[in-house]
Amino acid sequence: MASERLIYLPLGGAGEIGMNCYVYGYGKPGHERLIVVDLGVTFPDMDTTPGVDLIMPDISWLAARKDRVDAIFITHAHEDHVGAIGHLWDKLDAPVYARAFTSIHARRKMEEQGRNPDKVQTMQPWPESRQIGPFTVGFLPVSHSIPESSSMVIDTPEGRVIHTGDFKIDYQPGVGEAFDRDLWTEVAKDGVKALICDSTNVFNHHEGRSESTVGPEIRRFVSEQPGMVVATTFASNVARVRTLAQAGADAGRSVCLLGRAMRRMIEASTEAGVLHDFPSVVSPEDASNIPRENLMLIVTGSQGERRAASAQLARGKYLGLSMDEGDTFLFSSKTIPGNERGVIEIMNAFSEKGVDVQDDDGGRYHVSGHANRPDLIAMQQLVNPQVVIPMHGEHRHLREHAKLAESMNRIGFLAPNGTCVSLSGNKPEVVEFVETGRTYIDGSVQIGAMDGVVRDRIRMALNGHVIVSLILDEDDSPLGEPWVDLKGLPEVGNSGSPLSEIMEADLDQALQRANDRTIMDDDKLDELLRRVARQTANQEIGRKPEVTVVVSRLS
Repeated sequence: MASERLIYLPLGGAGEIGMNCYVYGYGKPGHERLIVVDLGVTFPDMDTTPGVDLIMPDISWLAARKDRVDAIFITHAHEDHVGAIGHLWDKLDAPVYARAFTSIHARRKMEEQGRNPDKVQTMQPWPESRQIGPFTVGFLPVSHSIPESSSMVIDTPEGRVIHTGDFKIDYQPGVGEAFDRDLWTEVAKDGVKALICDSTNVFNHHEGRSESTVGPEIRRFVSEQPGMVVATTFASNVARVRTLAQAGADAGRSVCLLGRAMRRMIEASTEAGVLHDFPSVVSPEDASNIPRENLMLIVTGSQGERRAASAQLARGKYLGLSMDEGDTFLFSSKTIPGNERGVIEIMNAFSEKGVDVQDDDGGRYHVSGHANRPDLIAMQQLVNPQVVIPMHGEHRHLREHAKLAESMNRIGFLAPNGTCVSLSGNKPEVVEFVETGRTYIDGSVQIGAMDGVVRDRIRMALNGHVIVSLILDEDDSPLGEPWVDLKGLPEVGNSGSPLSEIMEADLDQALQRANDRTIMDDDKLDELLRRVARQTANQEIGRKPEVTVVVSRLS
């Protein structure tokens, strides 16, 4: 039997931003004991995943080895790291470890899916650690845009591995722990074999800015507005929500939080003990009785989500509150690529109401929670790892980050989703490629990306749909002509006649010409009717629709 090895395998988050899921293993090849870091989601869009509610990593490889999965660790409470825990936990059936704030969210997600929330165990930060199979694992505090974010210190028989999770170097984050350079120096002093590192902002060459720098700008902006002020940001950015609320209070305004996610984050922060001085807030009912110039709303929906408070205010009212001419709406957030359309729609809807809209103004009212390139360089210098493996980024981010590591005389190793890497020895080596993909939450069920459901939905949306119905009597003779129902197609074609009538006439003629073998064979009859319907549609409207044939035979 071959000697034991240390492996790293990303199943999500390496080649995309979101849907994070990383696997570490140690043992004899094919028999490694495994731990999982993060089980996150990403979000659908109408162009590529219409109707889908959530997108999760395909963990089939892990599920087939669930007897070897010893634990799941969640680095922080952002949806792309914890959002799938309730949906996927039963496939792994392993204890879940997180820090206090993250545990609150993980337990709620377990409860929402009917799982036992007690499977989530709370751990204290470093130097506390747990012996999990061949690993000793601890949560190392790091600054990010949500409280109690942590990197993972994973000690193995092959050496120490640090998985950064999402991070930035921020010494004044406002809420949550500041970056502790001395602590990181202590953790890295005996050597680090591999640094698995956030790559999101590798192309940004500017020095990263502290969360504390936006406070004065936001306070000035809010104080200068004449009407009601409404601001949106990521609900999970508790420090920013507090900054916005404090700006409203300092300007003599009553503050109201709108949106379930916003309220939940503040409540969880208070429960976990990371938030102590949030300004008092008023209810939506009380807010409706406060003069507009004395009111500030902090709302969900910074990414244009249609059901969030921002979008509903843009369309009309939300919980009895509305925006009028002379009011101001502030986006204290950066639009994530892919969400631009929804955000711009909201901006234009507010503009039509006479509302002044202010975006983040190139960073004046928002700073990223991810490390820019100078922070990534500082992290490598601080940790001094033998190997740097980029994660949390699109392929272009990973590749650039690996090149950066090489330029600093380290081994930069590219390992996108599905790349199983052995970290044993002096140089990483690809030992296997694992099939990875996506799992969709579609309504109340999980479906695979390759199941064809979403593909068929897209094809119907693009091409339209025709249902052809036909009844055959006991002698297999048609009872009347075939009839059609059209969905998503023009009613009238190039000939100027109704498309349905032309299609029904062509189908009837095709039936009259068909021989008995075709009429008697369901498959051949289905093929004939489908082909004629598509040919007619192509001639009349220049499009070949999806066709469903329903043949009823009377026995």
